[in-house]
Amino acid sequence: MAKRRAALLFLAVAATAHADWAILSADSEPGRAGVVHRHVVLEDSETNEDTTIDLVLFSTRSCTLRVIDQAAPPRTDLAQAMRQERCLAGVNGGYFDPDYAPIGLLIVNGKVIAPLQRAKLITGVLAAWPRGVQILRVREFWRQQKFSGAIQCGPFLVDLGQRVRGLEKMRIARRTFAAVGGADRAALGFCSDVSLSELAKILAATRLAEDFKIQRAINLDGGSSSAFWFARESGGAFSISEQKSVRDFVGIVAK
Repeated sequence: MAKRRAALLFLAVAATAHADWAILSADSEPGRAGVVHRHVVLEDSETNEDTTIDLVLFSTRSCTLRVIDQAAPPRTDLAQAMRQERCLAGVNGGYFDPDYAPIGLLIVNGKVIAPLQRAKLITGVLAAWPRGVQILRVREFWRQQKFSGAIQCGPFLVDLGQRVRGLEKMRIARRTFAAVGGADRAALGFCSDVSLSELAKILAATRLAEDFKIQRAINLDGGSSSAFWFARESGGAFSISEQKSVRDFVGIVAK
């Protein structure tokens, strides 16, 4: 009897471990300067729960990232900031304390606003420079490199095309992330309520766009800070608003 119970337990654990997210529907919408918005609905084959991902894809040959800082009030929302800065798309940025001071490295227009920190959660840096967009481990960050913008954030979700293991599984929340794949492809994204572990699984194992295989992805500030904005080619915008004011944003701009 004990062996039978152990076998059943093993099968249950194995089935859960191999549960996959399947794409139920996916729509694409063109923006300006070759930027594309993908709206993807996925379902967990184990629990039948669904989630949505809004992904904005761009080429780093024609576009780059701009960090938009709000050092002092009044602080605008993402939609207003994107319009003011004439961005093509964008999301909220990195972590900040109750006084809105940035937690970790923040570089805006080539100027260091806050220094690099070594902490368990903020294990990487999303950075833009003339040659493109990079997601770096803190240990890979070169202080002498001339980055035009950078935000320290984390944790890593995908590395070398594989999901990062050991991430938190229980806390369900809205998520914002950045990803890079291939020589000149990058993306910013928003995901409805999932855990960090499940988001990592989705990004590593699911082809969210035919021409984009994620090599590295990193988590930005999530929960009530999460926001997403995309300028439609025909005018107007697709927007998911943040639920509280944030310190900074990451926007996509044409070179």
